[in-house]
Amino acid sequence: MPKYTIGLDYGTLSARALLLDLSNGQEVATTEYVYPHAVLEADFFTEIPMEKSAALQHPQDYLEALQHIVPELLAKTHVQPQDICGIAIDCTASTVLPITQDGTPLCFLDEFKNNPHAYVKLWKHHSSQAEADQIDDLAHQLQTPWLEKCGGRVSSEWFFPKVLETLHKAPAIYHRAARFIEAGDWLTWQLTGCETHSSCIAGCKSFWTPQDGYPPNTFWAQLHPDFANIIGTKVSQDVQLVGSKVGEINEHGAQLTGLLPGTPVGASLIDAHAGIPGAGVAQPGILVDIIGTSSCHHVLTREEMTVPHICGTVKDAIIPDFVDYEAGQSAVGDIFDWFVHNCIPAAYERAAQERGLNIHQYLTEKAAALEHSHLVVLDWWNGSRTPYADFDLTGMILGLNLRTRPEEIYLALIESTAYGTRAIVELFEEYNVPIHTIYGVGGIAHKNPLLMQIYADVLGREIRVPATRQAGARGSAVLAAAAGGIFPTVAEAVLALASPCDAVYTPNPAHKPHYDKLYKHYQQLSEYFAHENPIMKGIR
Repeated sequence: MPKYTIGLDYGTLSARALLLDLSNGQEVATTEYVYPHAVLEADFFTEIPMEKSAALQHPQDYLEALQHIVPELLAKTHVQPQDICGIAIDCTASTVLPITQDGTPLCFLDEFKNNPHAYVKLWKHHSSQAEADQIDDLAHQLQTPWLEKCGGRVSSEWFFPKVLETLHKAPAIYHRAARFIEAGDWLTWQLTGCETHSSCIAGCKSFWTPQDGYPPNTFWAQLHPDFANIIGTKVSQDVQLVGSKVGEINEHGAQLTGLLPGTPVGASLIDAHAGIPGAGVAQPGILVDIIGTSSCHHVLTREEMTVPHICGTVKDAIIPDFVDYEAGQSAVGDIFDWFVHNCIPAAYERAAQERGLNIHQYLTEKAAALEHSHLVVLDWWNGSRTPYADFDLTGMILGLNLRTRPEEIYLALIESTAYGTRAIVELFEEYNVPIHTIYGVGGIAHKNPLLMQIYADVLGREIRVPATRQAGARGSAVLAAAAGGIFPTVAEAVLALASPCDAVYTPNPAHKPHYDKLYKHYQQLSEYFAHENPIMKGIR
């Protein structure tokens, strides 16, 4: 019997591979490849300028990652390719690229290499907000039933706004593209030679449902004549369930990875969503908070209910036969990184170096010495994903004075992301989505105990942290075991290979009155600037 699976986790700045031992659920080893181009900057393009809210990547980085992380994983562990019984990929989404009929990205072609719209539009690409609003307006006008399933508001982070933006701003690229495809599905195609699409990505980012498929072309035709036949032409209707086998490693895939032809390949899924099976969750009532550059919050139920203002309600998105409810915050770790790169005095940098700490560690240590901050922050540095789905909203710090120190601002930024999480938990419960347990996963959940304790205090709930530090890659490896036929169902694979608990954070009741008071201020400010006063949009 084969012994191992491999999970590939394609994140915002790097890709990781994880080798999972199926006999005991142990993570044998991981490898990582940092994308050389990172997120493309404006000076990368010499002819057509990028918009300020654009976020692009180079697909060559994704291929180079495949060539590095899987061979290095095998070499590092001395595991033989014949012992690998499956591989699956998760990737950021909606992360979209235009391709030719044979799967070649248009940015690989000389005629389009200087056009930003030929490249990968990353999940946090927000320059398609006008297109998102256009789709949203039409969907409300027609009272489309699928709009309720995505929280009642279309996001610029999703698939179709980015494609429509390409049609509006780069029609030559739109017409040249044979397909627009999610990066995770494109990577799976590179391994197998077969084009398939994930139920997770299509359902959560493209309005697809198992019952009805995509919204019909009669809807898309009302947006633009050239959108009239998009479904079935530029968007494939071949959608496969997560955990299913969508193909096998072919010769090209073997050259990229060092795996044997014939190795089963599972359907792709979204990186954050892979954290649910990675955390060992395949049952209802557990909220999984995946805390990274942004945060995603997921709860599974057996029954489907309508919850407004969230990112989506999708059956079969992660665990077949379960409904996944997704909400999120557009920036978490990105906010902390913004602060340390732009707002730290030289004296703090020197002190951190003398202590042998990075600046995050140093600020966290100083912030931990404070009982709490006296500031209120709106955590909208990258717009609001839930509950407002409005990426023209911006961040705010209220309460600064001449005595405010950097560590207090840093602490307040952490607290603000905890308030955003509490708002999401309360929204779920208001609409009868039960939550009896909370898990925190992702790099920040392990790196920053202060943040996790603040989350527990603000939420007034215990938070459990699974031991895995690579929940996405582990989740993909677990799903690869189902795709490889080692387990009869996805749920059985998830429960059999569940990661043990690494830490539990219990709320401190002494902090509750203060945080309840600041959270009320956070709510009042949020409603005021999101609904009553358009000053943030006016400033932008």
